[in-house]
Amino acid sequence: MKKICVYCASSTGNDPAFGAAAQRLAEALVNHDLGLVYGGASVGIMGALANAVMQKGGEVTGIIPQALLRREIGNHHLTELQIVDSMHERKAAMADQADAFIALPGGMGTLEELFEILTWAQLGFHHKPVGLLNVNGYYDHLVAFLAHSVDKGLLKPEHRELLLVDDNADALLERFVDWKSPPLEAWLEASHQL
Repeated sequence: MKKICVYCASSTGNDPAFGAAAQRLAEALVNHDLGLVYGGASVGIMGALANAVMQKGGEVTGIIPQALLRREIGNHHLTELQIVDSMHERKAAMADQADAFIALPGGMGTLEELFEILTWAQLGFHHKPVGLLNVNGYYDHLVAFLAHSVDKGLLKPEHRELLLVDDNADALLERFVDWKSPPLEAWLEASHQL
């Protein structure tokens, strides 16, 4: 692994633990010699994470659509800032340039990015690890909902296993090193026969 894509909020939220978690993740990335790929903003948790990685001597690639350059205040103090035409291009570029994915606390956009990359894994479009950094219990209800979806038969257990959950950045990165994609081939073959 060389680069980790991190999905997170362009706002700071109201829990100081979110900013502290961004700092700890930045330190963990630099300590593991991993570059950051993220949405290119200089504000919110996104900006805090990118700025911390840069301050610690790490490499940061930001990818931001032209339309959001002003709204999210594009961060021009990165190793590289890529400006693209659309959100679709942003997400595709982030996915292509990363070897794994982590979601820090965030809102609709973070959840959308997380579930799209999980869906791509479920469909076999990639075999990269995907993790949820569950800061201060922020994602407890989401994790419970996914368990509920499995219980109700709408999410296969092997698809739920595609999402690694931890509250410690270093531990999550260590789990990425040993991660093997669950065997999805039988499910994929069956779905292609429908």
